[in-house]
Amino acid sequence: MLPGFFIGVVVILAIKLRKSPFDISTSHHAHQEMVKGTTTELSGPTLACYTIADWYEQVLLMGLVGIFFANNQWWSVVVALVCIVLVYFFEVLIDNTCARVKWQLMFQVAWGVTLVAAGTNLLILQMIR
Repeated sequence: MLPGFFIGVVVILAIKLRKSPFDISTSHHAHQEMVKGTTTELSGPTLACYTIADWYEQVLLMGLVGIFFANNQWWSVVVALVCIVLVYFFEVLIDNTCARVKWQLMFQVAWGVTLVAAGTNLLILQMIR
């Protein structure tokens, strides 16, 4: 019932997962391949805690994606897992294809797609009722 909202969540996940070009907080230098922004000064247990927290956040967000597909049917868990893998693949694809896009353009595209998809979905749900 909520495909527009799902599309919006998938697009906004690029921002939340800090995919290119939204990885400014961790690679704000022109030579981002050598310097990693805020994590440059981290090492040892502090870097480990940061990395574990980052992976925990990714698992939590992918669980949010799975909620769109999981219900009380046994096969919905399989569908949810497949969709989680596909969404993560899509996020990595966005990260690799949009590496040099300016963040202002990506921000406008992300919110534009989200508002149009979710707004259309909301209008359709309102007309059905």
